[in-house]
Amino acid sequence: MTTAAVPAPTARPTPDTPTATPTAPALPSAPGAPTASFRSVGTVAGAATVFGVHGAAGRTRWKCFAGRRQLDSPTEAVEWASVPPGGLSGEHRHTRTEEIYLVLRGRGEFLFNGAPHAVRPGSLALTSPGNVHGLRNTGDTDLDWWVIETLAPGTDAVLSGADLTLGVPAMGDAVIHDLFAEGAVVTDGVFSGPLRRVEVIDLDAGARTDLGTADAELAVFVHGGAGRATAADGTAADLAADTCVTLGAGTRTRFEAVAPLRLLVVTLALPRPTAEAS
Repeated sequence: MTTAAVPAPTARPTPDTPTATPTAPALPSAPGAPTASFRSVGTVAGAATVFGVHGAAGRTRWKCFAGRRQLDSPTEAVEWASVPPGGLSGEHRHTRTEEIYLVLRGRGEFLFNGAPHAVRPGSLALTSPGNVHGLRNTGDTDLDWWVIETLAPGTDAVLSGADLTLGVPAMGDAVIHDLFAEGAVVTDGVFSGPLRRVEVIDLDAGARTDLGTADAELAVFVHGGAGRATAADGTAADLAADTCVTLGAGTRTRFEAVAPLRLLVVTLALPRPTAEAS
């Protein structure tokens, strides 16, 4: 991924960021480059227990890592959720947002417009507006998944004050990928909002990679392993399984593996300037 010098707001970490501490800069900053990479850093520690999610009986563990206050892209939320064996995240219709479910652990069924689809770790479900979805745990361990919900362009336009009336889009076909087998998934043809790409990056112990792009924020989830993320301004965060970091557009962050590290990375594009979009 490439980087560029573009303005970015000051980082606003979420409250559970005890590992984000200043250290010596690991990457050089270009002249005029923003000095705050981390928009949020969090773990699943302290996840809330919620009953009756989307009308389903039973409990769901839930954690929000970042939302509109932390991000500049039209992103509703970056979240984690988990249901116990036999649990269900209730079926519900999407009319204003595009959403991914990326299964992290466990096995279950993705319910799409009433039809079940078997899912396992690495299963990536794309839900576009107009469709009904839910998730059921059919295994004997907790079913954990990463959730990112973004505003569809029409919804973003309405919230921005445009004179536009939204209808309910037509239902589409189920779109489920095996991310761990494919390595990367581009959402063109399914999504039209900011969520453009989902990929998996595996680093051996001692390996490193630099992440950042000029026109998009990145959401990075640690699926397993241990390491450290260090921004160009010297801010650093220790990485362990179930850590989520969101990175500002136009910044660079170095990810180093202490033990074999698996990163799940989502690209969240910023809106183009009006002159470019017209």
